[in-house]
Parts: sequence; structure tokens; C-alpha cells
Amino acid sequence: MKGLYLVTPDWDDTQKLLDVTEAGLRGGAALVQYRHKTAGMELRKEQAAQLQALCRRYGRPFIVNDFVDLCIELDADGIHVGGTDMSVAQVRAAVGPGKIVGASCYGSLRMAHDAHRAGASYVAFGGFYPSRVKKYEVSTSPAIVTQAKSAIPLPNVVIGGMTHENAAPLVALGTDMVAAISSVYMVDDPEAAARRFVQLFEA
Repeated sequence: MKGLYLVTPDWDDTQKLLDVTEAGLRGGAALVQYRHKTAGMELRKEQAAQLQALCRRYGRPFIVNDFVDLCIELDADGIHVGGTDMSVAQVRAAVGPGKIVGASCYGSLRMAHDAHRAGASYVAFGGFYPSRVKKYEVSTSPAIVTQAKSAIPLPNVVIGGMTHENAAPLVALGTDMVAAISSVYMVDDPEAAARRFVQLFEA
């Protein structure tokens, strides 16, 4: 796991969601997480199925945020769980050994250690910077990237207000993936924006 980790915004317009996601994939995004906190069940299922088909055309993993039943129903590549959702151990037991299971660890190495022991595939840290999309305490220190790399044998993802400029020092510290929402989905040229994130890992 390395590169740009796309996280979808809460858009009800499925075609727009697909179009911008495809632009991000053309730009080199390595993984897509479907996250829509306000969608109804039918819309969520419709969007997830179409995004998954898109990701499969591009040969990129597709994971679902939070909804274990949806992940299982679609046979998605994996799932991401937050700190207040089902435990990593419960999710791993539900989806089986072959799926990606990501865990939000905020600014906590202890949570990352616990997630690793419970069967997580990667750990996500943040927020590092203020976000246009998600509301959270901006308190995560960049030092956690270095600490996690030396202490936890899992890929780590950084999230929270990521731009090309402020992600660069975290990539230099060794983070494996940068998660982005608004910096790709809410710009004039999402393909170019995605490519700029990918280039951070090629420098």
C-alpha cells in the first residue's frame, strides 16, 4: 500500500461522484474508500456498487467505510473502521482473513498497537490539519509517522486537511499513503491534483 488514498465526499450525485473518482484513478490514486455518512441505504448500495466496478476496471482496491454488511454483500476489497465503530477484531472476524481492514487511530500509538494485534491491515492517523470536510480535533503530531514506522509493522495512512504542500513533509517522514477528499474532489482538475499527490511518493 503506497500512494494516494481517495476518500469520497458526501455527494448524492452518483454520476458526479463516479466522474471525479475516475479522474482521480486516471491520476494514479492507489485506493478508493467509499464514505458517505448521510446517504440512505439504497443510495449507499448503488454508489458503492458502481464505484467498486470502476475501481475494478482500474485494478485498484475498493473499500467501504463503516458498513460491514455492505462490504460483505458487495464482496468489496475491504473496510475502514473508526474509533467509535465496531472493533477491529469484530470486523476482522466478520469479513475474514482475506480483506483489507483499516483502522482510524487518530493521534494514538496505543490504538495503532491495539489495531495491529486485532488484525488490522493498515493504521490511519490524523487529523494533522484542519479539514474542509471532516470535523475533528486537529492535534496529531507529525512525529507519530516516524514512531509508527519503527514500532508497528503495518502501512500507515495520514488524513486531515491534506494538500500537496502539507502532505509532503509527512511523505518525507515515511508515511505510506496520503488520504485526500477535498484536495481531489473539490478542485477544477482532479486528475492533475491526484497526479501531484502521486508524485510526492516518486520524488
